[in-house]
Amino acid sequence: MPATQPSKQSSRERQASLIQAATGLFAKKGFNGTTTREIAKAAGISEALVFKHFPTKRALYAAILAEKVTLGELLGSIEESARKRDDRRIFTLIAGYRIRPGVDPTLLRLLLFSALEGHELSDMFFGKHHKVFYDRLAAYIQQRVEDGAFRQVDPLLAARGFIGMVVHHRLLHEIFGVPMDRSYEDTVSSYVDLFLHGLVAVPATGRAKTRRVT
Repeated sequence: MPATQPSKQSSRERQASLIQAATGLFAKKGFNGTTTREIAKAAGISEALVFKHFPTKRALYAAILAEKVTLGELLGSIEESARKRDDRRIFTLIAGYRIRPGVDPTLLRLLLFSALEGHELSDMFFGKHHKVFYDRLAAYIQQRVEDGAFRQVDPLLAARGFIGMVVHHRLLHEIFGVPMDRSYEDTVSSYVDLFLHGLVAVPATGRAKTRRVT
């Protein structure tokens, strides 16, 4: 048993190296524009070893998603806040996650490439990384509409509107390089305030009522 441990460790390290190399190439050149030969060269191994670990590029792409998208803890916090009807906390959790500082921009680039290339991996990516937020937030908004706390709106459009706002923020700063002009915390708080309260000034009596439901 001890004699086999080094090879197992080496195999895990090789797989991690492949995922890292492929992630950078997919983010730079897209799925269709990246070859397994290029991935092997970037990882410093033979192309045959690439296929030993991942029989297809699609399998490698799926492994990247599994590596990059870890949402269990966040979704648990969202569910807990939903039970408490904590509106501000839910929107803050989602906005904070979508525009958190220091995040690896390759994941966003992978999403954009997969969508532009129009292959099936776009659906895989969307389902794992975006739809889960739309569905949960839309369900929560619908519940708050039924509670009488939110006005009558299309829950899915409302969810898409909020998430679209913060995703656009990421595009501006991570893809187009627009400099940040406010702190992360202040930015998240401003987006949540804007979405929950809108732009129109609320009379004093209405403002007090709004605070009670959010």
